[in-house]
Amino acid sequence: MNIEELFEAGAHIGYSKARRNPKMQEYIFSTRNNVEIFDLGKTLAKIKEAEDFLTALGQEKKNILWVGTKPPAGAHVAEVGAKTNTPYVAERWLGGTLTNFKILEGRLSYWASLESEEKSGGFDKYPKKERLIKMTELKKLARMFTGLRNLKAMPGALVIVDSGEERTALAEAKKKGIPVVALLNVDCNPAGIAHPIPMNDNSSAAIALVLKQLAAAYDGGAKTVAQDKIQNNGNN
Repeated sequence: MNIEELFEAGAHIGYSKARRNPKMQEYIFSTRNNVEIFDLGKTLAKIKEAEDFLTALGQEKKNILWVGTKPPAGAHVAEVGAKTNTPYVAERWLGGTLTNFKILEGRLSYWASLESEEKSGGFDKYPKKERLIKMTELKKLARMFTGLRNLKAMPGALVIVDSGEERTALAEAKKKGIPVVALLNVDCNPAGIAHPIPMNDNSSAAIALVLKQLAAAYDGGAKTVAQDKIQNNGNN
């Protein structure tokens, strides 16, 4: 990735100067027609820092949780989650996902058992009305938890698109001491975010570009470990 790619994706375009959080000042290059312009050199440097962090997490075999529920982000969040086989939230953050993790585990377990029962033909034993109720419940659980199927333990990190939009997820991560990588615009507060990436967090193209880069870094770390194991087994 380079500055030209970020520029072409519109990563440099912020919001109006009136919306700027004072703590984002250091990442602003200039203001044009009252629109803040990010210093893409600093953006790129922050992306590289986040890549190094996520590569290390992949090497440590720690899960990450991708979060981005607004329209420009959802599809890209789901895509990188599926590609890296890691959990994601692309539609709605469920309050307590991290702070009431035991409850979430219980719901995921119940969903898995209901799925298993349906696939094995177990629903056939119920009367029609009860069978319809169970099918409706199964569809509802799938909508709510599809992206969280792989969340077997607390994630090693969250990657958030727009920390202002996903303030509940950010608050829960901070409460549980989970480091956060966040794509954030001029209206966001970078305080307490381990790896802030200052950029246009409302551009679908820019979000896709950066998330794919971060996912590749995480995936690269995980694959390095897998290749090392194969090589070691071959040498034994």
